[in-house]
Amino acid sequence: MLIRETRRLVGTVCIFVLVGYIGIRLFFDNQGIDSLIGDALTSFHGDAGPAPLAQPASGTSTSQDHSNPQGLNAIISVLEEVDPFATHNEVFSVSTKDKKFFYIKFGAQKAINPNIIPHPLRENTWIIVAQKYKGPEDQQTWFTEIVCSATFTEDGTLACDESNKDGTPSTLPIAATSGDKCDGDLAYFGLNVGPHDARVFFGPRAPYALYGSQSAFTCFGQWLQDFRLLFPWGLDMSQEHRFRLGTELQRPAVDRPSVQQQYFRVEKNWFLFWDRDDRVYAHYDVAPRRVFAALQENGAAGPDLAPLAQPVDEKCLARHLPKLAPTLESIHQSTNSLAITLCRRTDLSCEPSANNTFVFTIFQHKSFYDFHGVYEPYVLLFRQRAPFEVYGISTKPVWIHGREQQAEPRQSQMFYVVSMSWKARGQKYHGYLDDVLFLAFGIEDENTGGIDVLASDLLRGLGLCSDV
Repeated sequence: MLIRETRRLVGTVCIFVLVGYIGIRLFFDNQGIDSLIGDALTSFHGDAGPAPLAQPASGTSTSQDHSNPQGLNAIISVLEEVDPFATHNEVFSVSTKDKKFFYIKFGAQKAINPNIIPHPLRENTWIIVAQKYKGPEDQQTWFTEIVCSATFTEDGTLACDESNKDGTPSTLPIAATSGDKCDGDLAYFGLNVGPHDARVFFGPRAPYALYGSQSAFTCFGQWLQDFRLLFPWGLDMSQEHRFRLGTELQRPAVDRPSVQQQYFRVEKNWFLFWDRDDRVYAHYDVAPRRVFAALQENGAAGPDLAPLAQPVDEKCLARHLPKLAPTLESIHQSTNSLAITLCRRTDLSCEPSANNTFVFTIFQHKSFYDFHGVYEPYVLLFRQRAPFEVYGISTKPVWIHGREQQAEPRQSQMFYVVSMSWKARGQKYHGYLDDVLFLAFGIEDENTGGIDVLASDLLRGLGLCSDV
């Protein structure tokens, strides 16, 4: 009898627990984790975080405590505690049936280092650009970027569409450059012809291509050109007319005793960002210390502005950047930048401001054990107004759903994240937490892929500089 009653009691308790669990899940499914992030990120002010969008009148009650900066940290802690044993922040596709990434196909041509941007004229169509693949057996010194307009096929692949002859991509008409500074162990770089590892992205008004090629200042430098001059763009009323020809970008002058030269011999992975007044800057390094400067129309760089942000940056980077082993590991910049307002577009009270809008980019922690590269992507946010100090860094690297884990220690499938863009046609540089963006990446230097994710999912689990 006692056993029967005990079983009945346990059954009743289990039912209550199950009902309570379902209720909580339904609440959060309807409310949305993104909504919680948006509410938290838009409810604080000053250096502790974004400002409230409307202050209550004196004596008026409010359901949010706008004076408590710990609220944001609490939301982030909750998100981290969903799976305290997870090593990564896994992101899932919002459109594929299995929520995994999709492949990008350039007809029969193999490619690496892909880019995706929305097509300016056609709905549900994107422009894809990548480096034409050159295998070890290919002795050609010519390098090219290939391009086509693309749509999703029935199997979920983003592929060159029928507007391209036989689904074959075209060569992006980027002019070759010349230089005479590739010598010694880099002499073979002087034989290369054409662009390398282009990043194609939107600024606030216009799209651009940033690529590597022979330099007037070092062996290999970074060049910038308005993408509308390279692809049939149609009528564009933008008043942006800078960088119509390929323009070499420059580094700021050396002002540190510990640095012996202004340029690395091979420069790569620079990105541009824009402030709230649409002034353009170049960001050269994130580690071991940031370097960034204002950019002029002829490619010249102003002074390094990073020292102005150093009081915040130094402590924040020391706390949140991945720790490196003495050898075989490094940190380097990876993608272009985008701007994001940390609230939801669907929230009628959400208004972009200097306190809630940030620039974000992805950098990568690279390891090279057993002659195999592994790249772990992290998100970096910094303020969109001077002195552009760092605001937050991912506490865990991003894991793209579908990436394979290998059995060997310290090994997994090599995904190299190259570029980001907002998915919607007409959306250029700026977005919100509930907007969808594309990440495009190379896979083992043999294939190309992408994934469309909510911006809020990508930013999950930030370590804030205000906590340091």
